[in-house]
Amino acid sequence: MLAQNAPQKDVSTIRIAPEVWHNGRFIPWDEARVHVMSHVIHYGSSVFEGIRCYKTERGPAIFRLREHIQRLLNSAKIYRMEHNWTLDELCDACVELVARSGLDQCYLRPVIFRGLDERAPAFGVNPFPNPLCCYICAWDWGKYLGDEALERGVDVCVSSWNRMTSNSMPPLAKAGANYMNSQLIKMEAILNGFAEGIALDDRGYVSEGSGENLFLVTDGRILTPPLSSSILLGITRDSVIQICRELGIPVEEREIQRASLYLADELFFTGTAAEITPIRSVDRIVIGSGKRGPITARIQQVFFEITSGQRPAPGEWLTYVNEHHYAA
Repeated sequence: MLAQNAPQKDVSTIRIAPEVWHNGRFIPWDEARVHVMSHVIHYGSSVFEGIRCYKTERGPAIFRLREHIQRLLNSAKIYRMEHNWTLDELCDACVELVARSGLDQCYLRPVIFRGLDERAPAFGVNPFPNPLCCYICAWDWGKYLGDEALERGVDVCVSSWNRMTSNSMPPLAKAGANYMNSQLIKMEAILNGFAEGIALDDRGYVSEGSGENLFLVTDGRILTPPLSSSILLGITRDSVIQICRELGIPVEEREIQRASLYLADELFFTGTAAEITPIRSVDRIVIGSGKRGPITARIQQVFFEITSGQRPAPGEWLTYVNEHHYAA
């Protein structure tokens, strides 16, 4: 039986799983290393996922695991990363990692990247000669935008940096290189006293945050930018859309002008790390009443009831670690 009470590695105040899954086997955290000349370090050739595992009465439960791993595989396909890892294999690896870690809740980070063949090193842009590596790590990550953000909301700005376009860096792929754009958005926001930035697309329509999708509430209905606005098709975004439909709240995917943000009744971010975080101001313009709105609060309530196992999900959204049947 897998260890349920494995000692977690203590790094500062973060609980980290003591093992890492690497190319089909578990290795100690301290042995998860890559060569400094790996292709990924110089050319950004990685795709990754962020997955939440929640504490429930039935033990740890991973939220929408298969959808996350399928998106990882889709991202790898876009970047022509030919490998032999299957959906079932990577899902099983995530579940086993949590089981071995002893963590009752955590954040999972699977990543596939191009490394270095030290016997026949290749140092150019061409990625094909470089071997593919897959790692999965886990740690207990708290509230991404702060402990009080889920209730009080966050102050954000519209970034001067546009989201990259689909014909340059495909937003459909959750690629490490895309997050250089995200870092510019995030750093600018922080240096100007904001928690987060909202990027526009190349046509001036609202796109998304540095690592979050965006929803706008107006007159009792919900709007969210479409795929054509250079967004990542977020899994939490999809979850919120399904929750809204179940609650009878109209949802529309459509292009959103910047000024519409200022006039919204409510705004909120969604994402695996951010979960559902209200936005209380944009560019120092107060949104609605300046606090979490009733529709945002209702969606939050249902979302966390689902992730804690207290409410049935619209689909099979929870993979219970202690009850998982591994693929043959």
